[in-house]
Amino acid sequence: MSDCQGLAISHAGHATRLKWHRLRRRLDDPLFSAAVMKDGFRLGASVELDLKVRADGGFVVLHDDVLEGETTGQGPVRDASAADLRKLQMKVGGEALTLSEDLADMLPTAHPHALLQFDMKDDLASIGERGLDHLTGHFRHLGQHVIVSASDLDLILAIKKRMPDLRRGIDPTDQLVDLLHGEGLSAVEKALIADITGPTEPETIYLAWPLLLDAARQGLDMIGICHNHGKIVDAWTYNLRDPAQGFSEGEWQEFRSLMALRPDQITTDEPLATEQAWADRTAP
Repeated sequence: MSDCQGLAISHAGHATRLKWHRLRRRLDDPLFSAAVMKDGFRLGASVELDLKVRADGGFVVLHDDVLEGETTGQGPVRDASAADLRKLQMKVGGEALTLSEDLADMLPTAHPHALLQFDMKDDLASIGERGLDHLTGHFRHLGQHVIVSASDLDLILAIKKRMPDLRRGIDPTDQLVDLLHGEGLSAVEKALIADITGPTEPETIYLAWPLLLDAARQGLDMIGICHNHGKIVDAWTYNLRDPAQGFSEGEWQEFRSLMALRPDQITTDEPLATEQAWADRTAP
């Protein structure tokens, strides 16, 4: 592989960041690797991780509701304290678990362009005031490096009230897919505009890349709508079927069509291979 770092690709003068999904530069990297995150912070990458609430109101970098899926522990994540979690390791890779306190300590040293997405996996009722207090106490001064996303819009609103300078993102994909298949393009456009101009005041709109292409083929440029309202679009989650071989002809056609829509960011578990595959196809 060349000097690709998995940060971004460009098309027709438009730069598209590559976001490292679940802190992966390669699909065979262990989930949520602190070592990969440090590389991302050093390079100025856009990276994403999942946060689950702990028993003491803090958070841990995990996706599942129970510990046994990803760690050497057992039981619900929400019943474990920070001290409990410090004793565990990730099943794949054997690294220590990363707590929210660790993230707060690391972020001030990150590259100015580094961006860390907190994908919140609990709702507002589960997180409660104690969890909001924890987020505010640790991250209110790190808004330039953090964007928070969640399926619970009430949680996004509560975070906005506490930390108005913290970046926010929403993902209306599921609703929009249902509308596209059930009611058509006009309903999709109306709902998308309502979401992006709503009270959460999101900076970034996360939309599944097949939805973007499907709507575009039918004549609706969803990314263009978001751009017209001053929003950033993340197209998720694009992975090459064979990273070592690059784009197949079919993949190249769909990915080139996606890039023509000018997404601001593409989520992928293979940012290095995706950047390399793009370079191989577009080199003079």
